[in-house]
Amino acid sequence: METVSRVFEDPGGSFFLFGPRGTGKTTWLRGEFPDALWIDLNDPEVHRTYQARPERLLDRVRAEPYGCVVVVDEVQRVPELLSAVHLLIEEQRRTRFVLTGSSARKLRRTGVNLLAGRAILRSLHPFLASELADGFVLEDALRLGMVPLVRAAQDPEETLRSYLGLYIREEVQAEGLVRNLGAFQRFLEAASLSHGAVLNISNVARECQVGRKVVEGYLGVLEDLLLAFRVPVFSRRAKRKVVQHPKLYLFDAGVFNALRRRGPLDRSEEIEGPALEGLVAQALRAWSAYRRDPAELYYWRTRGGSEVDFVVYGPDTFCAIEVKNSRDVRSDDLRALKAFREDYPEASVLLLYRGRDPLLQDGIRCLPVEKFLRGLRPDRGLMGAAG
Repeated sequence: METVSRVFEDPGGSFFLFGPRGTGKTTWLRGEFPDALWIDLNDPEVHRTYQARPERLLDRVRAEPYGCVVVVDEVQRVPELLSAVHLLIEEQRRTRFVLTGSSARKLRRTGVNLLAGRAILRSLHPFLASELADGFVLEDALRLGMVPLVRAAQDPEETLRSYLGLYIREEVQAEGLVRNLGAFQRFLEAASLSHGAVLNISNVARECQVGRKVVEGYLGVLEDLLLAFRVPVFSRRAKRKVVQHPKLYLFDAGVFNALRRRGPLDRSEEIEGPALEGLVAQALRAWSAYRRDPAELYYWRTRGGSEVDFVVYGPDTFCAIEVKNSRDVRSDDLRALKAFREDYPEASVLLLYRGRDPLLQDGIRCLPVEKFLRGLRPDRGLMGAAG
C-alpha cells in the first residue's frame, strides 16, 4: 500500500511513545527524526551492551552535540536506562529523548519511575479510516483490521495470522510473562468470545480451564502488551442503577477476527456485530489519544437492561453512541439512546449503522458507520465527524 500520512503529531519536548507492535512507531520516528541518535534495543548486540552497563548511555549521549534527539527503541527491554535518561535531562543539555515501548504499565510493574513527569506519555494506535482516505474499505477493515504492519504486507491474511504468534514468541514467552503458554493461548481464544461484551472473568476461566486468579493475571498481560483494553461503565450522576463490570475489547478488529473461533453453531451476526463495535471502539480511542484535550471512553448499561455501546466524555465532548450491524434503523434500536438522553439531556446522541443514508429519527441522528469513521479526525469533534 502507499505511504500513509499519520495524524499523530510531534508533541514537543521529551516523550514516551507507546503502542502495540506493528502500529508504526519506528516508521513514524524515522521519518520525523532522521538524524536522531538511535538506540535500538531490539538489536541483540545493543541490548546486551546496555543491559550489562546501562550507564553507558551517559557517555554515548554526552558525546553528541547539545540539542540532539535521542531515540531509545523498546525501552522496556532495559528499564534501568530511564535512570540515565533522567540524569541527562537534569543536566539541561537541551537533549530531547523519545522513548518507545509496548506499555507504560509494563514499565511501572518493574517499579521504574517514568521520569517523574519530565517526559509526557503519548500512544500510537492502528490506522484511523481518515488516514487511509480512499484506501479505507469497511469490509477490509473488519476482516484485516487496521494495524499498519498488516495493511502494508504483501500477504495481509498471512501476516495477520502470524501477528499474535510473534507477540507470544517475542513478548510473552521470551519475557517469561506466563508459566503455561498453552493455557495462555487457550485464554486468548476464550477472550475473543468476550470481545465487546461485559467481562465475566469466571466464565472465561471455565472456558479455558484455569483458575480465576490465573485469568486475572492473563488479562493483565494482555493489557500490559496493549493487546486489549477495558471500557468502564459511565456512572456520573447516575439516575438509574448501573452495572459495575467493564467491557473488554481486543485492540484491533483484525486481531479479533483472527482469534475468534468459528463453528457450525456460530451465527455470522455473533461475529460481525462485535467486530464492527470493536472497530468503532479502537477508532474512538485513537481519535481521543491524538487530541489536545483527550476524552474518556465508557459504556452505559442499567440493571434494567438499557445499554449504550459508547459514552465519550471529555472537556469539550459528551456523546452517546450506539452501533448497529444492520442495514436499517428500527424504533427499538433507538430505545437505549432515548433513555440515556432522558437522564443526560446535555449529551449528544448518535446511532451508527451499516446503511447508506444519514437519517434523523425521533430527534436522533443515524449515520452510516463508514461515513462516520472516514470523518473521524483529531481536529474535529465527534458530531463534526457525523457531518
